[in-house]
Amino acid sequence: MKKKFRMVYWKGEKFWVGKLLEHPEIMTQGKTLEELEENMMDAYLLMTMEDVPKEHKVKELTFKV
Repeated sequence: MKKKFRMVYWKGEKFWVGKLLEHPEIMTQGKTLEELEENMMDAYLLMTMEDVPKEHKVKELTFKV
């Protein structure tokens, strides 16, 4: 299934930076605009867990903060 998203992006001092308008919490960077687009796809999959197989496990973690 294909999904379309809009990415706002700009050229920083060293990298292209972008975030998805539909998911502003998803933000990444790349050395080139093409790398930024690839990294954004990877970040989306990681953040939405769309790449997690159906046969997965869940473990509770405790952090000292």
